[in-house]
Amino acid sequence: MTIDPAEMKGRKLGRILTKLGKVTRERVHEALAIQKTRKVPIGQLLTELGYCTKKDIDEALAYQGGLAYMDLTNFEIPAEAKTTIPAESVQAYQVVPIAFSPTGKRLKIAMKSPDNFRAVDDLRLLMGFNVEAVVADAVQVDALIKKHYSQQESVKDVVSELASDDKFAALGSRGGESIDLDVVMEMAEDNKVIKLLNLVLLQAIKDKASDIHFEPFEDEFKMRYRIDGVLYEMVPPPKHLGPAITSRIKVMAKLDIAERRLPQDGRIELTVGKAPVDLRISVLPTMYGESVVMRVLDRSNVQLALDRIGMRPDDLEGFRQLIRKPNGIVVVTGPTGSGKTTTLYAALAELNDIETKILTAEDPVEYDIDGLCQVQVNAEVELTFARALRSFLRQDPDIILVGEIRDLETAEIAVQASLTGHLVLTTLHTNDAPSSVIRLVDLGLEPFLLTATMEGVVAQRLTRTICPRCKERYTPKEEELMELALTPEAVAGKQFFRGKGCDNCFGSGYRGRMALFEIMTLTEEMRDMIMKKASTNILRNMARRAGMRTLRECGLLAIYEGQTTLDEVVRETIAEED
Repeated sequence: MTIDPAEMKGRKLGRILTKLGKVTRERVHEALAIQKTRKVPIGQLLTELGYCTKKDIDEALAYQGGLAYMDLTNFEIPAEAKTTIPAESVQAYQVVPIAFSPTGKRLKIAMKSPDNFRAVDDLRLLMGFNVEAVVADAVQVDALIKKHYSQQESVKDVVSELASDDKFAALGSRGGESIDLDVVMEMAEDNKVIKLLNLVLLQAIKDKASDIHFEPFEDEFKMRYRIDGVLYEMVPPPKHLGPAITSRIKVMAKLDIAERRLPQDGRIELTVGKAPVDLRISVLPTMYGESVVMRVLDRSNVQLALDRIGMRPDDLEGFRQLIRKPNGIVVVTGPTGSGKTTTLYAALAELNDIETKILTAEDPVEYDIDGLCQVQVNAEVELTFARALRSFLRQDPDIILVGEIRDLETAEIAVQASLTGHLVLTTLHTNDAPSSVIRLVDLGLEPFLLTATMEGVVAQRLTRTICPRCKERYTPKEEELMELALTPEAVAGKQFFRGKGCDNCFGSGYRGRMALFEIMTLTEEMRDMIMKKASTNILRNMARRAGMRTLRECGLLAIYEGQTTLDEVVRETIAEED
């Protein structure tokens, strides 16, 4: 008797078991009577009573989830199905392909649990398959994965496979502009191209890359990814595959593949290894084709808690005092990619409670956070930071986050918001905390408004941390110390470390990053000096006398604690002027 899984979906387990002929109705009632005294699942009770096997229960659970159950005893994966999913994806999603029909790209997969719907969704999105799923015994699925997919394919393997494919080689002679749209679409849907892109994505996420770059040049097509702020090159695919790879990304991000003359932005949402990952896509037309950059926003990897972003206890206490002010402006400053957004999100996560209304204007919204009203700035419809901020004041907020103060109009409304009893958090691009004050005055903000509203500035940088696997102690040369204005006498008794370079850190000696912070809280004396339009150096010296630790001093502490190296602190911080 063939039973349609769709008819069984959501029904009670006992009903499904009787329908499948695994157990009688009387025995189900017997188990239900016992269940009134013992709060355990009915499937467990029927197994304990000896009326059903574990396999019977698994089969019924599959039908309850609306999926058929399949016995994979002595099953051999057909050759045409075996190569449809890369080994990395098989391992990540814990599924095996069991049938494939090129007509309509129909793929049948076996998985261990009916609630692994993410695997089905991601295979549809990532690989463009029409996926049909069945449930099979977990031990049988594991055995097939071990037998057929323990040797994981590398990016290099797939690139060499593509390079030798005549179908793609034939397109190599055509110019990028003259390629037929149907041909590009066909290439973008090819299994090997999809497999390559999948491997690149999985590899990048596994290595905790922040960005993946696909770049067309005159004679080659490069693939690079950024780890801990440094770009590493992957095995480059043949140049003529560029349009196929970029078109595949555009298909996934729901962008217009016919438009190759204008920049485009999109987003892809995935779940990799049970962790949600957002990919922000930016497509830019260049002389030799479209350059694509994917920003990897791994939500499981971001530390949205203030006590986990790396502030020292005294800095953390100072920053908490700043963000707990009832009103005023708190600025976080630093170059692009210095972790400003993460610091602000961590602050908002701490302030986010049921009594507080928080509004944010961002460009773009990087992480969705429950409880925050987040607005994406959109210049195309003239939704600027200033315009969003002006509307915010009519929304009865307590705390406002402005992604960045870029012009005088935004600065003036931020000041107005803080004067009317709101706490405003925002960012600027300056070298250190004291120069943020001068930057706002340079924008045209009146010094008396600035002194009335600004509460403090946090400057930050990210430095790479020493790889724990190849960390070694060493004695730095005198010229290395000189770069940080240190003398051998000043560092007597101090220990210095570096990484030798190993597989774990790709030979760089570094793995992971840490933040350096400089927190300047405005005192009355400093406010007076701002009114007198004092220079950055005077403000810096005042702030240091008031207890501010500079970025470089924070870096030196990290060096002495064996977390980072002299080179990194020199690279990321500027020399202090007296």
